[in-house]
Amino acid sequence: MAKIKGRVEFDTERCKGCALCVTACPVKIVELDQEAINSKGYHPAGVKDMDKCIACTNCATICPDLVITVFKQDS
Repeated sequence: MAKIKGRVEFDTERCKGCALCVTACPVKIVELDQEAINSKGYHPAGVKDMDKCIACTNCATICPDLVITVFKQDS
């Protein structure tokens, strides 16, 4: 059985840095980018190690602004 991997995309311009996705990630790979600031003045969320994504969609489900899209792919 193939292991399901995930690929996560963030609309960083819409992200308000609420960090709900950070707390929802069971493998702890989502974090706020402390070096980047979007046009609204927020630190946007991103993934620090995409290879560890399990495509659970918790981050996308909890995001109030529909910033996150999760793609599932077989590895």
